[in-house]
Amino acid sequence: MKKTLSIWLALGAFALVALPWYQQDSGVFALHWVAPAVFGSKLGAAALLQAARFGLTPLWGLFGLLMVTALGVGTIASRRRLGVLWLAVGAAGLATMAWLAWGMPVQAGSPTGLGAGALLATTVFIVILTSGAALLGACRGDLFVTAAIGIVVALIGMFVFWPVGSILLDAFGDADGHFALTAVLPRIASRSVWGLACLSGGRTCGVAWNTLTLALATAAGSTLLGIVFALLVARTSARWVKMLRSLSVLPIITPPFVLGLALILLLGRNGVLTMLIANVFGVMPGRWLYGLPGVWLSQLLAFTPIAFMTLIGVVEGVGPSLEEASQTLGASRWQTFATVSLPLMRPGLANAFLLCFIESMADFGNPIVLGGNFHVLSTEIYFSVVGAQNDPGRAAGLGLVLLVFALGAFMLQNLWLGRKSYVTVSGKADSGAHAPLDRRLQIGLWCMAVPWYVFTLVVYAMMLLGGFVKIWGVDNSLTFAHYLDAFGVSGDAAGLHWHGQAWPSFFTTLTIAAIATPLTSLVGMLAAWLLIRQRFAGKRLFEFGTLLSFAIPGTVIGIAYLLTFNSGPVELTGTAAILVLCFVFRNMPMGLRSGIAAMRQLDASLDEASIMLRASSFTTIRRVILPLLRPALASALVYSFVRSITSVSAVIFLVSANYDMATSYIIGLVSNGNYGTAIAYASVLVVVMLMMILLTQRFVGTRRLRAHTRVQTAGKRRPVLKEKAA
Repeated sequence: MKKTLSIWLALGAFALVALPWYQQDSGVFALHWVAPAVFGSKLGAAALLQAARFGLTPLWGLFGLLMVTALGVGTIASRRRLGVLWLAVGAAGLATMAWLAWGMPVQAGSPTGLGAGALLATTVFIVILTSGAALLGACRGDLFVTAAIGIVVALIGMFVFWPVGSILLDAFGDADGHFALTAVLPRIASRSVWGLACLSGGRTCGVAWNTLTLALATAAGSTLLGIVFALLVARTSARWVKMLRSLSVLPIITPPFVLGLALILLLGRNGVLTMLIANVFGVMPGRWLYGLPGVWLSQLLAFTPIAFMTLIGVVEGVGPSLEEASQTLGASRWQTFATVSLPLMRPGLANAFLLCFIESMADFGNPIVLGGNFHVLSTEIYFSVVGAQNDPGRAAGLGLVLLVFALGAFMLQNLWLGRKSYVTVSGKADSGAHAPLDRRLQIGLWCMAVPWYVFTLVVYAMMLLGGFVKIWGVDNSLTFAHYLDAFGVSGDAAGLHWHGQAWPSFFTTLTIAAIATPLTSLVGMLAAWLLIRQRFAGKRLFEFGTLLSFAIPGTVIGIAYLLTFNSGPVELTGTAAILVLCFVFRNMPMGLRSGIAAMRQLDASLDEASIMLRASSFTTIRRVILPLLRPALASALVYSFVRSITSVSAVIFLVSANYDMATSYIIGLVSNGNYGTAIAYASVLVVVMLMMILLTQRFVGTRRLRAHTRVQTAGKRRPVLKEKAA
């Protein structure tokens, strides 16, 4: 324990003595601040020089607190007294940091954005505070658990509650910017929000009812298709199962508006299939795609992979011993599936429905491309900010409506799951095999899956073909000009020249995604473990906070980050950090819900056995929990990487000249009518993300729950034993 505490004290001293206290425009890792700091520049100086040379005297208090803490570790033997000391020091240190950030008057010409030294020092004082709580008995005295709770709560508070709370408070602001409760009612209770004119012959209902109807239909359809694909992949032995797994996640690796554009090329008024039907049957081409049916269809394509990735680990984790016991007692295969297997999948079904419900509400790309006269809350929020209205207060009010819908879905999910146990993976040996699916059920699953797979392939064929056609519908001759325009490369004696116009945004996108992906998975899995395995005050609020940024539309999140981190102690606007942080906390709920669904199937005795063998909580997570969470971890890695590349609404306000993302660049191409280059760029992104999925599945691997898995071979009664690769 003392060794761990000493390491954190050393990190605190390093932060105050060696790292720049203020933010560096070129980044701390560029080391451009070293020389100016040595020669007396205030911008690059560490806390020690800031206090000694530039008059930032409150920083001496931080040095004093670290010294008191170090003396306590060396001299106080009582665990309780040391805990009280560390608790007091941590609280005092965080209060000092808050005063330095927000309370201390800023001198003219002084920098305001805090840098790496302040960030690391704040982290150290959080750990000191939580370690003091552990020494006093919190979380059974586990330093790792209390530190993890403190750091994750601080991150969620800083990058979720603070920006979202700031933008939502604008809903209660009047025309002069003053707080007024009466200001929110006209914004959220108008006829355009809750009107029911569509029930009495009108053209459309209010945007709230449109959003709720679309979200329920999308969530139900996506969850149904997700469980169908998960059952086929996990419980059948067809040779093309691996291909089905790739096809199941294919739509998620495409920017949503590109899927909408592909649907227009196929089913639009002048689409290939529409014109074929019109010529064969002699009917007039319709505009049915532009509205609720088109948006629902595109969202099914986009969000079914989310349900599949959430459910695949849950389907694989159902204990075969329970299914074998059911069949031993005389139940048929259908009865076993309906009464044993399916009820044990309820956590996965509930989490998949919740994720797809929230994704549908927050979706911006599909409604903006295919919505037509069908308006939803996300598009209304966007036009409230960038349109002629220019009313951020109305946008914030509509964001509150979305938040209420998300909170209601979250509460209904918990009510449906209740307090029942869904544990199927325990510490006991299990060499059983999953019960084969009922033959009639398999036929029904294939009848649902095959048409959808064929439709998906046709949509992607339209998208890929659009990149090789000069002008769709006008000049259909084949060409490579669009790909050369986007990704042209030439070489000479001096080396390669990347003269394609898409290369800068392409390299920036890959870099940002590569940084954000592991951080997203780490925070999501750690938060899932804390929620399922630990008990602490404010646990429900903590869980809701993890979903908050996911429930709010990306446009609101982007504006919130832009306004919150544009000035003050945390200045991130125009940097790569704001894009990374936006992706981490926007995409974290997917990994969190997948981890929760998988963790509910793991018996707590696994953790307890590891701890009784004197393993630390960190070792237990690394050696016991993570290997059993490989499907959820793979889903989180794939989803976070893909969403970091394909996200549109959350980053449209955050990109800058130095850090332009692929999606914003593609939107610019579409706005300029350059559809061929836009589709070519999207096609390259699809290939890159497919490679990422294959690499993730290769290096993360699968978990080994039992020695053998029984595979039912078509046309044979006797089962064949097949080794499952770990």
